[in-house]
Parts: sequence; C-alpha cells; structure tokens
Amino acid sequence: MVYKKVDLDKVRKQASGVELLVLDVDGVLTDGRLHFDAKGNEFKVFHARDGYGIRRLLEAGVQIAIISGRKSVAVEKRAAELIIPHVKLGVKDKLAELNKLANSLGIDAGATACVGDDIPDLACMKQAGLAIAVADAHPDLDAVADWHTHNGGGQGAVREVCDLLLAARLDTGS
Repeated sequence: MVYKKVDLDKVRKQASGVELLVLDVDGVLTDGRLHFDAKGNEFKVFHARDGYGIRRLLEAGVQIAIISGRKSVAVEKRAAELIIPHVKLGVKDKLAELNKLANSLGIDAGATACVGDDIPDLACMKQAGLAIAVADAHPDLDAVADWHTHNGGGQGAVREVCDLLLAARLDTGS
C-alpha cells in the first residue's frame, strides 16, 4: 500500500503531547481474525512486545484505554494482566465513549492518540491529536491517519506506537 506523505516532525511534535492512548482490539491488538473453538469459545492472540510497550508507556505516565465494539473475556484478562486502567468493551459509539473518558480524565482531544484499523475507528481518529493506522488498516483510514505503523495489527504495531510516544516524550523531556 502507498500512504499519503507523512510529516515526521509534525508527528513527533503531536506524539510528545499525548496523555491518552486509545487502542482498538480486533485488528490492532490482534491480527483481526476471530478464533472460536468447537464449543463457541472465543480466543485471541496478543503480541508480547505490544504488552511490554504498553507497560512502559503506563510507567511513563501515559493513560491507556481500550475501546472496542466487541465484548471479550480474553481482552478483559489481557488488559487486567497489563493493568490497563480504562477498558470499554461492547461499545456502540466509540467517539462518545472516548469523549466521556477524556472528559473524566481532564484530557483535551489534542492530547490523545488513537490507533485503528477499520471504519469504526474513523470518528475517534478524526478527533484525536494523533491518528495512527496499523499497516494493514482499511484504505479509508489513510485519509485521516497522521502516521502508519510498519507492522500489522497483532504483529507488534502497538509496540511501534508505544516506542514512538516514549521517544517523543524523551526528546521534549515530557
């Protein structure tokens, strides 16, 4: 895929001010495939490097939220393991949920970064100060994405985002 030209200086500046990182699940924290066993139990595969990046970002003081349209016990367990403080599953209106969360935390939209992979993530990405699409995102996200990961969802894309945000914070001393 060929993406629009990215202004890396602008992305680094936006990244340095991020106080809240919002992640989708299917297609961002996972590769987007839905796995069910013979009994109908769902399971998901997460990337360990994403988890390490999330832990480092939390330790640096950045708030992290998961906002997903689907409910999943696997996501609840993984989020609890990583101590992700804001987990909103089964959300019908992701933008309303993001606004509610940002308001409760006292965080301006410009200080949020949103990572998405498909159309349901567009509204949050449009509002975010830093919109990020994973490498294998739906092409419609390119129009709003400030930056694209090199890796696809579930393949270390979230780690790339965490590394970007941490490096930008270090560059500015945030």
